[in-house]
Amino acid sequence: MSAVSGLPLAGLTVADFCWIGAGSYTTKILGDMGADVIKIESSTRLDSLRLAGPYKDGKPGVNRSGYFADRNSSKRGITVDMKHPRALEVIKRLIAKSDIVANNFAAGVMEKFGLSYEDVVRIRPDVIYLAMSMQGSQGPQRDFRGTGSSIAALTGILDLSGLPGRVPAGTGTNYPDHLPNPCHAAFAVLAALRHRRRTGQGQYIDFAQTEPMLSLMGPTFLDLAVNGRLQQRRGNDHPWAAPHGVYPCVGEDRWIAITAMSDAQWAALAEVMGQPAWAREERWRTMPHRYREREELDRHIGAWTAGQDAQALMLALQAKGVPAGAVQDARDVTRHDPQLQHREHWVRMPHAEMEESIYNNLPFRFTRTPVKPTRPAPLLGEHTREVLGGMLGFSEAEIEGLEAQQALK
Repeated sequence: MSAVSGLPLAGLTVADFCWIGAGSYTTKILGDMGADVIKIESSTRLDSLRLAGPYKDGKPGVNRSGYFADRNSSKRGITVDMKHPRALEVIKRLIAKSDIVANNFAAGVMEKFGLSYEDVVRIRPDVIYLAMSMQGSQGPQRDFRGTGSSIAALTGILDLSGLPGRVPAGTGTNYPDHLPNPCHAAFAVLAALRHRRRTGQGQYIDFAQTEPMLSLMGPTFLDLAVNGRLQQRRGNDHPWAAPHGVYPCVGEDRWIAITAMSDAQWAALAEVMGQPAWAREERWRTMPHRYREREELDRHIGAWTAGQDAQALMLALQAKGVPAGAVQDARDVTRHDPQLQHREHWVRMPHAEMEESIYNNLPFRFTRTPVKPTRPAPLLGEHTREVLGGMLGFSEAEIEGLEAQQALK
């Protein structure tokens, strides 16, 4: 069974060589929008996310990682040992059926497999070839390898993350792997599909995973270019907002984020606080004064919020137009958040080893075409026979021969 009809990208096929992070998330987006994504793996070199927790019931296993599962919904999975002499026999048949070929290997890896863009375009002339290396296919750092943390370091995000005077705290893989990289890559693929629909021409997308991160740094670069000022780590401080912080609430490890971007929002916050005497002092009336004495302001607000319920306070502040959000943990987000429930964000699907599993839906809804995960993440090699026999035209005897020769590991 291929992708579900009626979704925006139904009818398109993706040969997915991606693994681990941003690449797998990119092809997940395409799959959740209806493309038939065939994830190519090998037991001889596992996608490391299969070995990363959290695991169902805390029991490790290549098919039990929730981390892997969420990044690989809406995909079929096959196993092929890319180092086997007969691997290309299988892969070339898949490419001939594929509209998109995607990988996030270091530059040059696909070429070693005999699957450069030039090789692939000879098999499928109108193919869209997405290569998501760390630094792009050309240039002095084309051979660099790394993860989300090294991308954050190179692009300046790491330098700005953390408290003043402390070591950079970093953002982990959150920004590179989950936001700018997969979203920009999926956008590039959609643009290439539109071009192909108009002209019949495919193309090579040379995607450098460092560059989308720079889109998060616009004000920092502009400040340096225009003012000659190099921004420093500032924790929760924001030069155009006071207060702008996270404050304690009733309960263990319960917090609320509160922001006042204008004097009107500050006045509304003071109203919710009950107009305490300290808040009526003239020095808090304007933004520059509040920002200058923000540390004392934070102490006052924190002393008040410490007696408040985070969720109730969020609702009270939002009702007065004050930006506020209770700091929610995973239990709050997945089980209790009413907005996510209303939007049907969480999709639950049965999984052969993890039973019912939870998946993120895409964060947008179309009026005419549905988007959502259509199948759970594949077991390792789950659809190898289905794809080779039903899609690629291998006979049962041919498949058995490939298995006997260990080509489908």
